[in-house]
Amino acid sequence: MEIVVITGMSGAGKSQAMKAMEDMGYYCMDNLPPQLLSKFAELTYESKKHIDKACVVVDIRGGEFFENLFEELSKLSSMQIKYQVVFLDASDEVLVKRFKELRRPHPINPQGSIIDGIREEREILKNIKIKADYIIDTSKLNTAMLKSEMNDIFLKGKDREKITLVVTSFGFKNGILLEADLVFDVRFIPNPYYIPELKEFSGKDDLVKDYVFKWPQTNEFLSKILDLIEFLIPYYIKEGKSQLVIGIGCTGGKHRSVALADKIYEELSKNGHHTMIYHRDLEPRD
Repeated sequence: MEIVVITGMSGAGKSQAMKAMEDMGYYCMDNLPPQLLSKFAELTYESKKHIDKACVVVDIRGGEFFENLFEELSKLSSMQIKYQVVFLDASDEVLVKRFKELRRPHPINPQGSIIDGIREEREILKNIKIKADYIIDTSKLNTAMLKSEMNDIFLKGKDREKITLVVTSFGFKNGILLEADLVFDVRFIPNPYYIPELKEFSGKDDLVKDYVFKWPQTNEFLSKILDLIEFLIPYYIKEGKSQLVIGIGCTGGKHRSVALADKIYEELSKNGHHTMIYHRDLEPRD
């Protein structure tokens, strides 16, 4: 039997991660009291349906639980049940923003400040984070990207990269990409927006792609940026970075940045990196 234990910071996306596991066919249970973990494993394994893979969310809603959690994980090992721990994290700034958007108090400090609750929780969780098999920082991930992360770990069955590359297009007129680690300005490339027959298309359309990549400077830029990223990746990994957000910006975030971001994503993926793509300012079309 296999059990995945999802834990981590409140507001980091544990419920969304559990839904991704459910979509992969795992029997899931939210907010399981940690002292019941081994009993849960026993009951599910011996059930008539003979459940062979399950996922549980265990977090501070269970109260004073960490001594019990470590004890229960040891019991799973003695029962020869394979388990993996996934720890979801996010920056303090992002967590505060999420709590405020949902108008929810922090579970540790419901009558006090959110940031104090986050700091206290981070201290409580530090030992389980150290022992986690996977740590996912969701600060820069939307729901679809988090699901992709979970799928990559538990569905595809391939070795996980030590760093995730998130290539994101954006438009400077809508504000710089604040979460980016690296930002590249591609406004030096002639703008398809000013070509009447291209204006209403986006960088995902072949007509715009052909226009953007017909310029020698575009292809030279692509070559240089790929070389730079490949050069930097080992150093970011050495520094312990698990996620690198690469921002590609043009004026509106619809033409040049989208075409370049897609191509960079494609080339980095071909090179074997765990890469994700996101277009911040590209309006969805029917």
